Amino acid sequence: MYTPMVEKSKLDEDKEGKAVDPSHYRGMIGTLLYLTASRPDLQFAICMYAWYQARPTEKHLHAVKRIFRYLRGTVNWGQWYPKDSSISLTAFADADHIGCQDTRRSTSGSLQFLRDRLISWSSKRQKSDAISSTEAEYIALSGCCAQILWMRSQLSDYGLGFNKIPMYCDNKSAIALWCNNVQHSRSNHIDIRFHFIKEYVENGVIELYFVNTEYQLEDIFTKALGRERIEFLINKLGMRSFTLETLKQLTDEVDE
Repeated sequence: MYTPMVEKSKLDEDKEGKAVDPSHYRGMIGTLLYLTASRPDLQFAICMYAWYQARPTEKHLHAVKRIFRYLRGTVNWGQWYPKDSSISLTAFADADHIGCQDTRRSTSGSLQFLRDRLISWSSKRQKSDAISSTEAEYIALSGCCAQILWMRSQLSDYGLGFNKIPMYCDNKSAIALWCNNVQHSRSNHIDIRFHFIKEYVENGVIELYFVNTEYQLEDIFTKALGRERIEFLINKLGMRSFTLETLKQLTDEVDE
């Protein structure tokens, strides 16, 4: 199995589907949840399937079993953190508008790098309805900003200061809303708690940049992707196969 999810698939409650043992389903989800701390390629799939623990059906169970089959073929994969003396913060944010088929709410995804090392990632269903893809991305940027500011605060305890932290998004309209000081009809209905990032943009703490969808690393946390796309993204995220052969190659690269 080359992907944890069927490409472009979206699950729903499956109200007409045949119910399965919820205890068994919850046990499988509980086992997989531990992996979200070390396997970013599984985060989106596991978090999505975890929503259906109250009344799982055969369709949900089949989807979860696919993750286990995927794991069987990628059991040696994990995050590789090479030795590096330089430190810088970078962040990516994305959203899948109306990604949830049941609530019609969007999914936010964010990831943060310390230089080239992925150190934080998330995939969460948004708590409010977004009426447009721009609004969904706007909310996702807010969540990503909150995380990067917390990391900045923690690193300051070690004497490390960061400003002009680049944050990448593939929605130009959302970036324009963040950088535009004038409140207008496109954003006046959005909850005030999402507007705090503007202050940090104005003060030069955060810098927003547009990134083409092809290089949006956040896609793996908001969408069910195909094999080629997943392989491209997990490589960019720093995942490697830790077989004896590849470990030797990686350590040789570090020694060079």
